[in-house]
Amino acid sequence: MYGSTNRARRTTAAALALAAAAAGSLLATAPPAQAAPPGDKDVTAVMFEWKFSSVAKACTDTLGPAGYGFVQVSPPQEHIQGGQWWTSYQPVSYRIAGRLGDRGQFKSMVDTCHAAGVKVVADAVVNHMSAGNGTGTGGSSYTKYTYPGTYASSDFDNCTVQINDYRNRFNVQECELVGLADLDTGEDHVRGRIAAYLDDLLSLGVDGFRIDAAKHMAAGDLADIKSRLSNPDAYWKHEAIYGAGEAVSPSEYLGTGDVQEFRYARDLRRVFLGENLANLRNFGEGWGYLPSDRSSVFVANHDTERGGDTLSYKDGAAHTLAHVFMLAWPYGSPDVHSGYEFTDRDAGPPAGGQVDACHSDGWKCQHAWREISAMVALRNAARGQAVTDWWDNGGDRIAFGRGSKAYVVLNHESTPLTRTFQTSLPAGDYCDVQTGRGVTVDTAGRFTATLAAGTAVALHVGARTCDGGPDPDPVTSGVSFAVNATTSWGQNIYVTGDRPELGNWNPGNALKLDPAAYPVWKRDVELPEGTSFAYKYVRKDDAGNVTWESGANRTATVTSTRTTLDDTWRN
Repeated sequence: MYGSTNRARRTTAAALALAAAAAGSLLATAPPAQAAPPGDKDVTAVMFEWKFSSVAKACTDTLGPAGYGFVQVSPPQEHIQGGQWWTSYQPVSYRIAGRLGDRGQFKSMVDTCHAAGVKVVADAVVNHMSAGNGTGTGGSSYTKYTYPGTYASSDFDNCTVQINDYRNRFNVQECELVGLADLDTGEDHVRGRIAAYLDDLLSLGVDGFRIDAAKHMAAGDLADIKSRLSNPDAYWKHEAIYGAGEAVSPSEYLGTGDVQEFRYARDLRRVFLGENLANLRNFGEGWGYLPSDRSSVFVANHDTERGGDTLSYKDGAAHTLAHVFMLAWPYGSPDVHSGYEFTDRDAGPPAGGQVDACHSDGWKCQHAWREISAMVALRNAARGQAVTDWWDNGGDRIAFGRGSKAYVVLNHESTPLTRTFQTSLPAGDYCDVQTGRGVTVDTAGRFTATLAAGTAVALHVGARTCDGGPDPDPVTSGVSFAVNATTSWGQNIYVTGDRPELGNWNPGNALKLDPAAYPVWKRDVELPEGTSFAYKYVRKDDAGNVTWESGANRTATVTSTRTTLDDTWRN
């Protein structure tokens, strides 16, 4: 939930929540560890603050078909009222009665996701309760340290000061995280009550848990709680943030499950923004991380993207390429964070968590970006294969294979890359799942490709054809639009022009471009060779307002190879 890197900000937020509640406002011996998520699909889509009904639809429409093994949902229990996202992390009871849905909707989501082949992980907040007094989202009245039907004041630790010394184990595990009522997890009644809550979720079909704020509970306490579950082998991953010189080490929690390896995400940010991708050749255990089969990894999560210590969607192509790398690289079990745009770090989910459509109302839907979602199947196909055929230019261009199953190229430099790459892939035709274009690997395992700046190529044996059609030609005709355009929350960029394929100048029929490499927006359109056309870009917002870029109509002609347009929005 909250790490030592952002506790000052959270202290302010918790204090505000406490003040509002005080004023009467309504806003206010371990079992065997289950290491990597069970099964052959180890990628989790983390649907941060999505309503359960929206998660269910995503499981059917995108997560299942893409090959995600798990979906993680935000805390389902009743919590304090308020519009901020962090209200979900201040429980007031263990009833499923939060803003994201009720018990019936939660159960329906679990069943729907299972039908789509996706298992469900629930974010479990069991270290603490709330910071103040009031009425919860499900109507329960509470005061700090008194939660009728759940906990009494005797169930909390005696230390009521805020954690202020991460080098002191007692301070970290017995005192209050940003003023939140700290449960005495060494007490038998508390352990039993937490186990009963987790068992209730298991009875609804949940497959595992992310244990929020795990480092603030003794590892032995968590082991005891897990041993009481109806399924003590349920998958667990612990939020245990590494901090140099701190008293509590993430490795202490390996006895009960995976541990989130925060160093992985922090180092990816440093490498992608300030160092060379060539340095990633031994990324993982060679960098001093936890064992691969016990680590949960990510590019960003809800805390770190707001705190700035990892990449976020605001980092454009670096953020997207880091996901491509993570999903192709054989270390840990990856989480793909899927959230929403924000300028206010505390802002809660748009529309209360209801996602009617991706890329609208501020929802980013990173899990569904082609560049990211297509890599899930590649990871599944390459499971168990070691890294082979590494190549780098000493800078920000790298390529590597996963045995005879997959091959990936990343161009994180500012100019195009054309090169012949040596792979261990079987000869034949493949679909580059990053672009949907055909690639041919010759009998020596080689192929030649041109990559635009900030893009990737990804081939695997599970994608020998594009879009389920016949084997593709190595080159297809058409046009690749790319425009550098900044937007505000709720705005998107489209292209239209004088062809039916481009909407015949009707902004209502304009083609929406993909923001995955923001501020560059992209889309491929198939047009016959020799076609000359005129086009312009338009900006639309959620209210339906349309703004045309300035200047004369742009023009282009499709050549025998794919025509790439690198444009800049004209104000």
